[in-house]
Amino acid sequence: MVSTTLRKIVSPCWRPTIVDEGENSSRGGESGCRVDGLWWSKDSGLHVNGEFSMAVVQANNIIEDQSQLESGSMSLMEAGPQGTFVGVYDGHAGPEAARFINNRLFDNIKTICDAEFTSENQGMSADVITKAFLATEEEFLSLVRKQWEIRPQIASVGSCCLVGIICSGILYIANAGDSRAVLGRLEKSPKEVKAIQLSSEHNANLESVREELHSLHPNDPQIVVLKHKVWRVKGIIQVSRSIGDAYLKRCEFNREPLLPKFRVPGTFQKPILLAEPSILVHKLCPEDRFLIFASDGLWEHLSNQEAVDIVQTCPRNGIARKLIKAALREAAKKREMRYSDLKKIDRGVRRHFHDDITVIVLFLDSHLISRGSFRGGQVISVKGGGGGI
Repeated sequence: MVSTTLRKIVSPCWRPTIVDEGENSSRGGESGCRVDGLWWSKDSGLHVNGEFSMAVVQANNIIEDQSQLESGSMSLMEAGPQGTFVGVYDGHAGPEAARFINNRLFDNIKTICDAEFTSENQGMSADVITKAFLATEEEFLSLVRKQWEIRPQIASVGSCCLVGIICSGILYIANAGDSRAVLGRLEKSPKEVKAIQLSSEHNANLESVREELHSLHPNDPQIVVLKHKVWRVKGIIQVSRSIGDAYLKRCEFNREPLLPKFRVPGTFQKPILLAEPSILVHKLCPEDRFLIFASDGLWEHLSNQEAVDIVQTCPRNGIARKLIKAALREAAKKREMRYSDLKKIDRGVRRHFHDDITVIVLFLDSHLISRGSFRGGQVISVKGGGGGI
């Protein structure tokens, strides 16, 4: 039984926010969304470049994953670029950073895009996205500073941040952390849909990430530590890039009253973790069929190709839910239990079996993308978590 106090905390985190201004919209606010126990989903919808499906399953006491899909203007100006924005924010040590990103990152994208907009430049670029990540980081660190005296533990809260933007036929993938974006592309010979990972991950278990950390911190032999067969930055955290985690960015937060498990011995001259994303820029082509954006909870149980095969062979409606269910079945199998028994386990305890999982699938309409045209009046904003701090 969840206490009344806990319900007040959890419920606002789990109520989706939807604004749909398309010509055929019912303007119903939560039209087409389902909340079922630990599940939230929007099984199908339209974005300006095709169709989409979203789903989230909760495992933690308070969900730490947040997500959003924004389709329409990528700018505050009427003449600005049109497109689709996807964000998956996998929080850790609490939900505050992920919720903050969900409320601020897209607005920062639009503001900075406007500043870059000229008659020769459509505004959207890798530089715009990087600036928006760093602006959101600075805003959150300012919030931590303001709340330090009354809520010092907010300095330990952070979030991975995965973003996809389709604008003027160009796909931008930006990632800080270990969420993942995978493309399903039709290969002509043999004729099959192949999985192509687009995002670079920042997890200390990857040798390339450990090498990067050593090169950035050559005088710190303890920058990565192997604990219980898992590599961790400073022996604490697996990801090397994030938004938040103020205690590993600014020395002023690496002290009491922060809990000892989050404090790093000694001082540091520069941030241990980075907020700057790795960015891939790709011109979309007719063979690019769909994109899967998901927090690492999905990829712990499904390979890239397994996920692509499910999307390719199953009906589009509810495909994000189907991907999560496939991952949960694998999680149950690993624990030698039935999926039906896993479903009975409540939040909190469920975290021992799998993480919060968020999945967004974007189907790409090559005709819309190649013509640079969009579904008339189709403006949509979906937040698969909602809430704020």
